Amino acid sequence: MIRVNGTEEAYSEEMTVMEYVSAKGYRTNRIAVEKNGQIVPKSAYESTVIKDGDSLEVVSFVGGG
Repeated sequence: MIRVNGTEEAYSEEMTVMEYVSAKGYRTNRIAVEKNGQIVPKSAYESTVIKDGDSLEVVSFVGGG
């Protein structure tokens, strides 16, 4: 299991942050990702592996005034 934005999700195979956010339909230019309390730089999305027990926070940027 992994925890994403406070919700448990089934975890079946190792994947990168990029693979995860792409599979969930996030636009990478409009999000920030934190893994286990540490911000993941966008340049590291493809090399940062999500493992069983990890916790992610995915925050979307919303425009407005």
